[in-house]
Amino acid sequence: MTEFLLGAAGFILLTVTVGLVRILAGPGNIDRTAAAQLLGTGGIAALLLVAGATGARGAEDVALGLALLAAFASVAFVNSVEQRPSDNAERADP
Repeated sequence: MTEFLLGAAGFILLTVTVGLVRILAGPGNIDRTAAAQLLGTGGIAALLLVAGATGARGAEDVALGLALLAAFASVAFVNSVEQRPSDNAERADP
């Protein structure tokens, strides 16, 4: 079972590195943010799998901290995005 969990963690880390390409060459900020969320989620999953396989103490606490940071980063990004002028024009009452 340990080998399976470590293999799954390695596969998740491989997919996370592919997502890193999207962060570096993403066409827009929204794509980069989605890829950053993928990195955070994949990192948490890999950390929990490795902790389950090896019995590392405190790894669950680190994963929980990363999950909280990822949620706050998403909220901060959404709050920092400026509305496009076309969005305001569509919402204006005639």
